[in-house]
Amino acid sequence: MAKIILAKSAGFCFGVKRAVEMVYNRFGKENVYTYGPIIHNACVVEEIEKNGVKVIKDASEIINPTTATIITRSHGISKKTEDALRATKAEIVDATCPFVLKIHKIVKEESAKGSQIVIIGNENHPEVEGIKGWATGEVFIVDTKEKAENIKLDPSRNVVIVSQTTFNYKKFQELVEILSKKGYNISIRNTICNATEERQTEARQIASQVDSMIVIGDSSSSNTRKLYEICLNECPNTFYIQTINDLELSKLSSSDYIGITAGASTPQNIIEEVYTNVRTEFCRDVR
Repeated sequence: MAKIILAKSAGFCFGVKRAVEMVYNRFGKENVYTYGPIIHNACVVEEIEKNGVKVIKDASEIINPTTATIITRSHGISKKTEDALRATKAEIVDATCPFVLKIHKIVKEESAKGSQIVIIGNENHPEVEGIKGWATGEVFIVDTKEKAENIKLDPSRNVVIVSQTTFNYKKFQELVEILSKKGYNISIRNTICNATEERQTEARQIASQVDSMIVIGDSSSSNTRKLYEICLNECPNTFYIQTINDLELSKLSSSDYIGITAGASTPQNIIEEVYTNVRTEFCRDVR
C-alpha cells in the first residue's frame, strides 16, 4: 500500500478564485462575456459557457454593447484592449489578478520615465502580452539564458526588470544574474506572486520524497507546466494530467510514495477526484 502526499497549496490561487467568482456571480444575467478564457482551464470555461457566458477575442463580437457585461480575464489585458472594450460602452468588470495589475502600474510608470522594460516570462502568454501593452516604449522579453546573454540595451538608460507572476522562481534568479552582470543600471522587481513561490517550493519538496508525482492542470496552464518541469527534475516518474481520465493508475503500482499537486487554475473537484481515485487504489496513509 502506498502513502499519498497531497500538496496543501494545490488548486485555485487567490487571483483565480476571485476571477471565477466574478463570473459565477453573473450566471443567469443576459449578454455576459469574458474577454478571453477567464482562466486557463477548459473545464471551467466549458462550465461558464453552459451557463450562458460567452468567451470573446475581440470587442466586435459583442452583441448590443450597451446592455452587455464584459469580464476581463484574470491574466490581464493591454491598455489598447482595455480602451477598445471601454469604447463599446458596455459594463466592464475587471477580473485581472491584483498582482498582475501591480505589474501594469510599474511598467506604465517606469516606461513613462524613459526606463527600458525587461519582462522575464513567456512572450506568448496572455499575461505577458497584457503587461507589454502598458509600456510606452520598447519592451524586451526574456525567458531563456540565450536571450538574457544576447540582449542589447541602451547603457545610458535605466533598466527595470519585472516578471510574469507564475514564472519559475529559480529560473528568474538565474536570468536576473546574467542580466545583472552586463553593467546596466538595473532595478529588479520580483513580481512573481508569493503563492507561486510557495506552490513551486512545496512541489519540489514533495517530488524529491516520492516515487511517483502527479501534477494536475490544463495543458494551456503556464504555472502548471512550470510545476511539472520542477517535479520532473526531482522525480523522473512525474505525470502531467488534466483530469483523472488522463492517469493510468497501473503506472503507479510499484510506488510506495505518491505525490499530488495542481496548478493555480485547477478546480478543487478535479483535484479531489484524482486524490480519491489514487487513494482508493493504493491507500495506506494520506495527506
